Amino acid sequence: MRRDSRLSSVLHALLHMAQQDGPITSDTLAQCLGTNPVVVRRTMGYLRQAGIVSSDRGHSGGWRIQADLGSITLRQLHEALGESAMFAIGHRNETPQCLVEQTVNAVLEGTFAEAEALLLKRFSEITLADLATDFARRYAASRRSRKSS
Repeated sequence: MRRDSRLSSVLHALLHMAQQDGPITSDTLAQCLGTNPVVVRRTMGYLRQAGIVSSDRGHSGGWRIQADLGSITLRQLHEALGESAMFAIGHRNETPQCLVEQTVNAVLEGTFAEAEALLLKRFSEITLADLATDFARRYAASRRSRKSS
């Protein structure tokens, strides 16, 4: 089963954008993500609708982060992308009158709902600034280890 990696890809793109002084093109982001510029434009369009990014047309145009990194949460990004299913697993619903299936589905539905609520709560606590800080720390450590080698 294929996983939805749009949130991961968006975070990757936004961290690249956060490192730029000016706008970054769909072509450049597509190279960073190993995808097609059309996919980047479609995905960034969702973020533009949410007020997270803006786009400039023309020769020196491209995408830029519109909001403060500390105010952009993973939950906002997840919601901007259309709130895909959190889990690839589910329950059967082939014989709804079966008491065993009803029992199993009730337990699974409750458990999935609890897990999703916990994950969304955590997504609300993590900002793009948190990721940018972690990236900067890792980058600095990587540069130090290269110099000492």
